[in-house]
Amino acid sequence: MAVRVGVHAGEVKYDDTTMSGITVFTGVRITAVAQPDEILVSSTVKDLVAGSGITFTDRGTHILKQLPGEWRLFAPDVTMRA
Repeated sequence: MAVRVGVHAGEVKYDDTTMSGITVFTGVRITAVAQPDEILVSSTVKDLVAGSGITFTDRGTHILKQLPGEWRLFAPDVTMRA
């Protein structure tokens, strides 16, 4: 089974059962850009892990539906395992 993962970081809104807000919405839109078995992260996530030793491959800029501007996305240099 192919998995697509999109990761963004920021504040989220919680109620008793649901997370919401622009951060969650952005993660969903990044997921929509990812190819099967690919993890994509926003530049925000890449910047937050600076110094961790995690390396990234630049996947270019993308227009994310219903979000302003262009977003530079990155793929962490890791292997997804089933």
